[in-house]
Amino acid sequence: MRYLYLDISVKFYQYRKKGIIEYKDIIGEVKTMTKVKIVTDSTIDIDQSIVDELNIEIVPLSITIDGESFIDRLGIKPDEFMEKMKDSIELPKSSQPAVGTFVDTYNRLGADGSHIISIHMTGGMSGTVGSAESAAGISEADVTVVDSRFISFALSFQVVTAARMAQEGKSKEEILTKIDIIRKNTDLFIMVDTLDNLVKGGRIGRGKALIGSLLNIKPIASLADGVYTPVTKARSHSQVIKFLTKQFKVDIAGKVVKGIGIAHAGSIKQAESLKDALFEICGFEEIQISYTTPVISTHTGPGALALMYHVE
Repeated sequence: MRYLYLDISVKFYQYRKKGIIEYKDIIGEVKTMTKVKIVTDSTIDIDQSIVDELNIEIVPLSITIDGESFIDRLGIKPDEFMEKMKDSIELPKSSQPAVGTFVDTYNRLGADGSHIISIHMTGGMSGTVGSAESAAGISEADVTVVDSRFISFALSFQVVTAARMAQEGKSKEEILTKIDIIRKNTDLFIMVDTLDNLVKGGRIGRGKALIGSLLNIKPIASLADGVYTPVTKARSHSQVIKFLTKQFKVDIAGKVVKGIGIAHAGSIKQAESLKDALFEICGFEEIQISYTTPVISTHTGPGALALMYHVE
């Protein structure tokens, strides 16, 4: 911070001497140079190298299965968790970060006077945003909490852009405006391959699930306004790919694709097939694929496939 003031003092002297700057202008420059730091949670699908490069702070959720607790993303690998979940009688339970964890994180990051933008998974699926908001009210730091209305890669679209803008020295207001634009231009569709977890979670009855299984029904839903919203049903993986590619083609018409992510819960072959189909439509080369986190796969069950994209 000492070097920052020295640099600004030199600028002020030079510009003041030329008669092209006033004291109020240089104070404005000090304010705009305040750092912004980005916080998110572990439901984001993102490569660790990007997290390190952009200094993104991830506050993890936790998950309990058969009485054993794990830290999401860190305590157990996605494929290992999937095996445990298959043998579990009850649906695993996820827990949002404690308010105190967020407070400690905000105070640490804001100790140098930085603004903090904390972007999280949709409040329609978790109380994580609520915990973050409670912590923001307690923390000594300047914290703005954002409900992304999404999860996985759709969450990362907002987080990565915000972190890049923060590194470029953009203001908190500029970043928040951009996040809002991305959120409004993002779509997420998810296919559930098995109805078992919906039964365990109490979302549908066993009778309905049995009929669905016999008919090989694969529900497809969106996250409309951050809430799981049924869209259609497919009878095979090929029908799922066909629907998703058709929907994608309609949504990107006349627009520029800025990001595509495919998350799966053990359905890598379908994810690769979808990637190839999307590439043929738009030629976008940076299509990301990831085995999603245990917290998300708890709700979706094994074999789930999700497509997310944002456009301009």
